[in-house]
Amino acid sequence: MHSGKAQHSLISRQRGFGYLLVLFALAAMGLTLAGAGQVWHTLAQREKETQLLFVGNQFRQAIGAYYAFSPGEVKQYPAKLEDLLEDKRFPMPRRYLRQLYRDPMTGGTQWGLVKAGDRILGVHSLSEGVAFRTVFEGRDASFTGMTHYNQWVFGPAAGEFVP
Repeated sequence: MHSGKAQHSLISRQRGFGYLLVLFALAAMGLTLAGAGQVWHTLAQREKETQLLFVGNQFRQAIGAYYAFSPGEVKQYPAKLEDLLEDKRFPMPRRYLRQLYRDPMTGGTQWGLVKAGDRILGVHSLSEGVAFRTVFEGRDASFTGMTHYNQWVFGPAAGEFVP
């Protein structure tokens, strides 16, 4: 026969073991959730990069069209981004963009502007974040090797926009 004292010590050892299992289970769940959070963050950033390329190319195309369709012989780039929404140089205003897009990387409406004098030649993100994508093709090939989003300048290439 076992004494009551021996039985009590066996039960308390089992309770300690169960508590330890619960702690290990919580730690494992925490690590799993941390890994899932990292994967989610990476996917979200890649999606923002894709949006930045789309929006940037919309600006690139609009700036090029504004320049290409300049009335008269002297071609001009826009003085402000709002000129891409409504070009008042014509009797019937032309529209090159439907809206001024937000910067997907910062979430703000401010863009870095590349200017010559008072004219806008291109735009870039104000985010100093490190880019996942560093190899590009086609019209974005000039971004190859650039490691930060604010280095991706969207402006028309010479001869790209012909009316």
